[in-house]
Amino acid sequence: MKIMLLVSSMNAGGAERVAATLASAWVKQGHQVVLVPCFSKGSGHSFYPLSPEVQVRWLADDLPRQKWLGRVSKPFVLRKRIRVEQPDVIVSFLTNVNVTALMATRGIDIPVIVCERTHPVMSSNSGGLLKALRNKLYPLADAVMIQTADAAQAFTRVLPGLKHVAVIPNPLPEGIEQLTTCNGLCTVSGRKTLVAMGRFVPAKQFDVLIDVFASVSHDYPDWDLCIWGDGPERATLIDKVKKMGCSQRITLPGKTTEPWKALSHAHAFAMTSRVEGFPNVLLEAMALGLPSISFDCPSGPAELTQQGTAGLLVRLNDRLELEKAIRRFFSDDDFRCTLGARGKQSVWSRYRLETVLLQWDELFRQVGVPVSGKME
Repeated sequence: MKIMLLVSSMNAGGAERVAATLASAWVKQGHQVVLVPCFSKGSGHSFYPLSPEVQVRWLADDLPRQKWLGRVSKPFVLRKRIRVEQPDVIVSFLTNVNVTALMATRGIDIPVIVCERTHPVMSSNSGGLLKALRNKLYPLADAVMIQTADAAQAFTRVLPGLKHVAVIPNPLPEGIEQLTTCNGLCTVSGRKTLVAMGRFVPAKQFDVLIDVFASVSHDYPDWDLCIWGDGPERATLIDKVKKMGCSQRITLPGKTTEPWKALSHAHAFAMTSRVEGFPNVLLEAMALGLPSISFDCPSGPAELTQQGTAGLLVRLNDRLELEKAIRRFFSDDDFRCTLGARGKQSVWSRYRLETVLLQWDELFRQVGVPVSGKME
């Protein structure tokens, strides 16, 4: 089977990480995979590890140099690329790419699966013209793939008339199982770290986490907070930490190319997002055995933590409840270790790569693509 996988870019990001994982896994199974970054210039480089057998075609290399002309001609250039490659199925990630893919494939008899990474009601990523195009074009897709049942239900309400809606979660990436962690126990130095990770944008609400940690830190002098990431709010967050006099206890070291390694050095994980599509970082923290706290935001945390039984689920934006959860983590080593082990077992039983690939195989069959060419 030949799969064309369309993405926005291959920079750092959750969708890009999943695309790299799937592309590499599919070629390992014996399929052909053509990966097409549609909204970034060709660089020949993927931020995440990518099998050398994956064929990468940078769409920007085929676009006119004039920016406005390139934007207008993108669907036509992609259509030409599709005709050259002749894939058996097209899998597209992210709303802007999905819209372009559906415009490019009008009248072409190739199944198209568009993958949404956001919650259609809570997210503000698709506004104005893009949202209107999404609403008009998504019913043309052979399937719309959503990461969580909650988001899938929302999509069927917002966009009636979709041919097929499938729920397939993100898989755990290969290699993460090789890392060992402290499983919530303190290091030789006696210090422990609460870790968070993500893009420094308002939706992640790292300012809330900083406020709550600062309010309890004096009661737990052996705990620090480390927030990995980068983005437009970085300077604001650094200034906030300085003004609160917490620079020795709260660090923002920047973006890392080894997110699992950074997570594995911590003793607990917290996520304060007000909205998510599917939080890869929470999945991976739990897979590493980190006891985890998360706001119950749409969508993903409730499913990942199994309604709060495999991780602490805090009512959305309830700072007092978040403070209580953090205090419990900081004061109870046995609870942290037990919860971390439970969370690890829970996500590995549900999100192992092999398990998720079987769900993709079933979706391919449902849109009429024979799953052939696999290597034993």
